[in-house]
Amino acid sequence: MGKIISAIDFSDCSVNALKHALSIAKTCKCELVLVWVGKPASQQEKYSSYKEEAAEGIKKRFDEMIAKYTSHYPGVKISYKIRKGKVYKEIAAEAKVSKAMLVVAGTHGASGFDEFWIGSNANRIVSACHCPVITIRGGINIRRPLHRIVFPVDSTLDTRQKANFTGYLAKMHDAEVEIIKLYSSKVSAIRQNVDFYASQVARYFDQEEIRYRIDSLEATNLADAMISYAKEVDANLIAIMTEQETTTSNLWMGPFAQQVVNHSPIPVLSIHSRELMTLSTS
Repeated sequence: MGKIISAIDFSDCSVNALKHALSIAKTCKCELVLVWVGKPASQQEKYSSYKEEAAEGIKKRFDEMIAKYTSHYPGVKISYKIRKGKVYKEIAAEAKVSKAMLVVAGTHGASGFDEFWIGSNANRIVSACHCPVITIRGGINIRRPLHRIVFPVDSTLDTRQKANFTGYLAKMHDAEVEIIKLYSSKVSAIRQNVDFYASQVARYFDQEEIRYRIDSLEATNLADAMISYAKEVDANLIAIMTEQETTTSNLWMGPFAQQVVNHSPIPVLSIHSRELMTLSTS
């Protein structure tokens, strides 16, 4: 049984992300591990009753949460871990120890949670974790089934590497994948690479019997274009690599992945590149 990590600070946004994680865990038959990270206790707190009371309060909230959601999601094993330290480091460490296949986190949380979720800090967990990460903003209707995934393809070799895990989620949820050829340059060689990589992804999905459709986008700001497209097709997941192509024709401020994670109202699946491709290139 695979494991999914859900980062929790008990804010509305993190609870919403938890529900999203529960939905995936139920469909994929995975165990869900809830992880709360607090700041290390000061020397004074180490020898006071405050530390014990705070820990008991967190445990009580977890026990209540698990009892509630176990009844709503029968069959999903739910547990929790309490860690101390930097939030993104501890989430990544727990994901590694648990050999988690996925981490799910909200992009905004309680101010007392080291402001981990706000702005650029939301990208720290994506960067720190070696497994795929889904980031989700508050207000997303998590009760909708995962039915459409936007899969951007650019001119980089790494762009294809997200096909395996994206395909797995699509297959488990019977979702359709929108393969989007992203053109940010008029150079024919670059555009041919995009076309070639998109055709490879399509062949892989054919082999895995995954439903897909192919479309294309011409844009200078690919992050904005990708988010707008996802809204238009009513997608409920965007799959990206953590690094994307950077050319002089791309006018965004900062990396593509960072902008999508920070600004997308649609959940974002971020995947790190690997040295070896597992996608068939035949």
